[in-house]
Parts: sequence; structure tokens; C-alpha cells
Amino acid sequence: MKVAMVSGGGRGVGAAITERLLADGWAVSVGLRDMGQAARFAAAGDRIAAFRFDADDPATAAPWVDATVARWGRLDALVNNAGILRSVDFETGDEADLDAMWAVNVKAPFRLTRAALPHLRATGAGRIVNIASTDAKRYRAGVSVGYTMTKHALLALTQAARFAGWEDGVRATAICPGATDTDLIADIPGVTPKDQRIRPETVAHMVAFVIGLPNQASVPELIANTRLESLI
Repeated sequence: MKVAMVSGGGRGVGAAITERLLADGWAVSVGLRDMGQAARFAAAGDRIAAFRFDADDPATAAPWVDATVARWGRLDALVNNAGILRSVDFETGDEADLDAMWAVNVKAPFRLTRAALPHLRATGAGRIVNIASTDAKRYRAGVSVGYTMTKHALLALTQAARFAGWEDGVRATAICPGATDTDLIADIPGVTPKDQRIRPETVAHMVAFVIGLPNQASVPELIANTRLESLI
């Protein structure tokens, strides 16, 4: 039985990914800030385990990886899903908002990747999936500059992970969806209308697809846009 870690797996896209992987027969280690969210997965029995992970707390990263490996004896996939959005551009937002996004959207995935890589290498077919955004592929007027910066950095982290683990069978993919129907964008003025947004289950399907591919079919990026643009 293969084992995956999913950060922020208790709601939204993370919960959809967790549910999809469980349905596909994986064991899932869910990293949660709110441990009460684990109750929704109780029916999965011994194929699910919840551990405290706070992307703002560096001390929770390596212990979560260690606890996962101790629980199942292996680690086959890491899904860096946890992320936040704050409005920061050249007129609005402040350094605290910018720092919070870098901590959650970039530094936390970096820490988890660093801790997980030895275990992913050991399987000969480890997988890393980073939930980025179409904002990782370009800047679009009206979108938080700070958020766009962090998603570009997450894309760079994905490429670095591909190189770091390639010879040992580790493959890394950045999933770059457009506006997705979660709480992350619910209160943003001018956001894509609800009926035109990507469903969390669609992102989960993308994750399941890329982690199921063989080593010979590496997908560096998988983009799903909600709008017609010339470049993405």
C-alpha cells in the first residue's frame, strides 16, 4: 500500500485530494492545523492518520514526516497543498502579509520536501506535487503581487526537487489551476464567477493522475486555466 502526505488536507482542495487518494487505495497522512478536521475521514480506518502540521511553525514539519514513516514504514508521495492568499501590491498590504505568504506558500513546502526526500528516494518512484496556480505562470493585473511572487517561487522549488531526486526515481510536478471554488478566493472582489471556477475534485483528479504515472512519464507542470489566455 502506497503512502501519501497531504498538507492542509482537512478542507477545500486538500480534503478533495485526501478523499481521492483514499478512494484510489492509498494510505494518507493528513497534516492539519485544526485536528478536529480529521473526523471527516474516520470511515477510512487504518488507511488515514492525522498529524499536527502548521505551515507557520517550522518545528512541525520534520516530526510530521517522521511520524508518517513510523506509522506505515514508507513514504511514496508528498502533496504540498497548504496555502494562503493576502492582498499585497504596491499600494496595499504590508510586510506582515507578505511574510505570512512566504512562510506558508514557499518555506513550508521547502521544509517538507527537504525532510521527505530521503524517504521518497528510497521507494525508487517517489512523487512530489506542489499545488501552485496559474499565477505561477504569469502576472495578471488585479491579482496580489505578493501571492504571485510566492507561486512563482513554488514553481522554482518544484523544478529544484525534480533535479534533486531524479536519479533516484523522484518526480515532481507543479499543479497550476485557475480560480478554484474554495474559501481561499470566496471574498475577493472581481473574482471568477462561482459557476466558472474549477472544482476541488478536479484538482484532486489532476494530482491522482500525475502521481500514478511511471518514472518514464515525468510531468513538470500541469496547468488548467478557467479563462482563455494567449500564453497559458
